[in-house]
Formats: sequence, C-alpha cells, structure tokens
Amino acid sequence: MTTVIRQADLIDSIADALQFISYYHPVDFIQALHRAYEREANPAAKDAMAQMLINSRMCATGRRPICQDTGIVTVFINVGMDVQWDADMGVTEMINEGVRRAYRHPDNVLRASILADPDGSRKNTGDNTPAVIHYNIVPGNTVDVHVAAKGGGSEAKAQFAMLNPSDSVVEWVLEKVPQMGAGWCPPGILGIGIGGTAEKAMLLAKEALLEPVDIQELQARGASNRAETLRLELFDKVNRLGIGAQGLGGLTTVLDIKVKDYPTHAANKAVAIIPNCAATRHTHFTLTGSGPARQVPPPLDSWPEIAWETGDTVRRVNLDTLTRDDVASWQPGDTLLLSGKMLTGRDAAHKQMVDLLNKGESLPVDLAGRFIYYVGPVDPVRDEVVGPAGPTTATRMDKFTRTLLEQTGLLGMIGKAERGPAAIDAIRENKSVYLMAVGGAAYLVAQAIKSAQVRGFPELGMEAIYEFEVEDMPVTVAVDSRGESVHETGPKIWRAHIEENVEEAVLTVSDQPEVTA
Repeated sequence: MTTVIRQADLIDSIADALQFISYYHPVDFIQALHRAYEREANPAAKDAMAQMLINSRMCATGRRPICQDTGIVTVFINVGMDVQWDADMGVTEMINEGVRRAYRHPDNVLRASILADPDGSRKNTGDNTPAVIHYNIVPGNTVDVHVAAKGGGSEAKAQFAMLNPSDSVVEWVLEKVPQMGAGWCPPGILGIGIGGTAEKAMLLAKEALLEPVDIQELQARGASNRAETLRLELFDKVNRLGIGAQGLGGLTTVLDIKVKDYPTHAANKAVAIIPNCAATRHTHFTLTGSGPARQVPPPLDSWPEIAWETGDTVRRVNLDTLTRDDVASWQPGDTLLLSGKMLTGRDAAHKQMVDLLNKGESLPVDLAGRFIYYVGPVDPVRDEVVGPAGPTTATRMDKFTRTLLEQTGLLGMIGKAERGPAAIDAIRENKSVYLMAVGGAAYLVAQAIKSAQVRGFPELGMEAIYEFEVEDMPVTVAVDSRGESVHETGPKIWRAHIEENVEEAVLTVSDQPEVTA
C-alpha cells in the first residue's frame, strides 16, 4: 500500500529531533556513564564524570545544549519503495531545511559550525547546513530516519587503515586508541567498521555508533559471532589502557564498543574507528504518513542526583591579580576555581593573531599576564550572558603556542585534552601553564561566566575573541610550569594499577584449592 509523506512532516521531524538531541542524552548513555562514575577509583576522573552527569541533567531541565559544539548533522534515511512524496523539494533539501530550522530555533539557538570551501576561505554557512546524508531504498511504505549531531573534536580522532588479511584488528585498535589522546572526550563509545572498501568501513563505524549501549547484556549472555567476540575483547583491553575520563587516568575509557562488518575483497581488511564523545547525540524516528514524528522526553529520574563538591584541596584563583610566581606553585592534577577576567580564542583567532605578529602589527587585545580559553560558545538566549561554553581541543593550538607565549607574555591557556611535545616545551621554557576544563560539561561551565564581550575579530562569529568574566570556573592543572603533564602521568599510573589488580585476581583464582568430585 502506498503511503504519502508530506514535505512539512519530514522537515518538522528533523528539526524536532535535532533540538531534542541537543539537550537530551540517550538514557542508555547516562546509565552507562553513571555506572562508570560509581566504580571509578581515580578522584580526578570521577570528578570529571560528575561534572558531565550534572551538566547533562542541567541541560535536560534547561533545554540548552550539552556541548558548545552542537555538531555536524549526519542522517541515515531508509525510504520505503512504496512511499510517495507530497513535496516540491527534494529529500536532501527537506532534510537541510529541518537542520536550518533546528539550528536557528530562537528558544534554543545552536552553534553553526559548518564551513564552506573547507580548504579555502572556510566561510561559515550560518545555519549548520548542509548535513551529511546517507540513503537506502528499502521495501515498505515508511520513511525510517536516524539523526546524529557529531562533534568536531571526536570526529577529528577517527582512524582508518587497510590492514593485511592476516593482521590483528585488536592489536591495531590498541595501538591507535592511545594515539587518539583525550580530544574525543572519553569516556564514550567506539564504533568500529571492518570490511567492505575504504569508504564502507568508515560508514560501518559511523552506523555502529547509533546502536544502544548494551555491553553489560552482552557480557552476561556471551558472544554469538565474531563481531561480538571483538566487542568483548576490546572493551576489556581498551579500558585496561588506563586512559580514563578526559585522559586523566582511570578505570573507564569506553562505555561500550560497537563493531559492524561487511564482506570484503580477499586482498583487503579495511578497518575504521570513529569515537563518540561524552556529548553523544542521536535519535530515531519513523514517518508513516500520519504526520510529523515527535520525540518523547525521558523522565527526569533517568538522571542520577549528583552534587559536585569542591573539597578542601581546591584553590581559589583571582585571574586579575595572578602572577607568574603564583602559577609556579601549582601542581599537575590540582583543582582550581577561577574568578576574574579571561580572554578566549581558538583556531581562526590564533591564526589571525600569529599572522599579525609576523607582520609586526599589534593585536586587538593585550595578552600579557592573561589567560586565554580555547572556546567557541553558543549564542545566548533569553537572560544568558553566553550560551554553553565548554572547551575545544587544545592540541589544535599547539603550533601557535610558542609564538604567543614568547611574543605576547601570555601567562596561561585553558582547553581540553592533552598538549603535544612542542607545546609542552614552550610552556616549560616560558614558565607558563595549561589548565583543563571538562569537555562535555559546557552548560555547567557557562554558569560560571558572568559577562561576555567581544574584544577582537568580530567577523569570526563564534571564533571571535571574547573577554569573559568568570566566577568559580572549575579547571584542573594539566601541564604545570615545569612541563609535567597529567595526561602523560595519569594514564601511566592507572594502567599500572589496573594490570596489578588483574594479576592479583588471576593469582587469587589460581591459588584456590583444586576441587575434585
């Protein structure tokens, strides 16, 4: 039987789904993160997960984005062969119109992050279009749609290889995951695609991320095929790496591992990894011809009640009076609460500043003795001074770090994830410091921002230089003025702890007396 799907129904359903996933985590993800939080033994990692869980609940109640990076939209759409469209737009146009309406919604403006001419002018399209759309024509008379909004930080850590047929997928994954660093905001989910061709493996990995978190159920019933066997083995071995939440070291790096495979050529073994971050965002709907699909909010009791406590060891820091001598007393892993004024800037602003310095021209702001926060905030709505404003991946700014530290007198930087060797050397030699804010806690961080003014490069939009005035903004000392990095020491320590406990467990079992019938 033919079903008629109206143009407005697809547009409205896409817009509704994207608004919904901007502030509601999937419930299975929250439950998995809460389980990881409860068993975590590293205080720094546990604190990071607490902030993520609190942020998620705040976003669900306040209906504001989980992360300032509201993602590039990916749509998987299965169109029934018996569907007839009542439309004057193509399906791609309809989907992009839904994206446009969602990202411009006046009650919950989402950040437009999509740039046209990616290797040239990189001009923002202004409405987060176009989406990346994958079509499948299937039997039936419905339209089945999966919608995801994928953050750039996690997408940047995607990995691909064309292995030899005899190569081990497990060994390759265990080699690549540590190289991915913490820029994908663990703990999250890894999607792994195996087989097909190069592009098919990447597509399988992305599709795998749409599946529910169910590793505990799989552990309970056991594997029934090769893909499930890989999931179990990799879940155990990746978590034994000790990378932990935000790369700080700990018991949980992944909440689940998803594996999809496809037949391949005899000479090939294509393998891809795509991580989903702490801002996992996806949902599903089906159009049957009866009108638009509406997402149903989960009950608020799906979120745990967690209070974030600062503790006695937390230092309160006044950014307006801070000196280089003060910074020298900070240790890796210290928790700080920042108050005062800081500047912001990310990729585009850093490039423009360095270009100006290379020309001998002055900057629009004085960086001497200041901190710069790597962030591109969401536009504010209603009475907000700024929208969600979590950190972006600091590693991308590494190539600019020495120039800014040496030529401007910049005192410190705030971002997420680790710094590379060149940046760490520059930090040590200039007696600077790098602080880490929690990726995946953007709305929580924004509550600490009391004012926000554009101070430079207004034409860059969300990448402009702002001046934030903050009150008790939580951060962790990630690289101290001596160049010690918690992202190097933390995982190493926790990997050793985990292996020691595994060995003890094995010895305990082997020491049990033999039971005979």
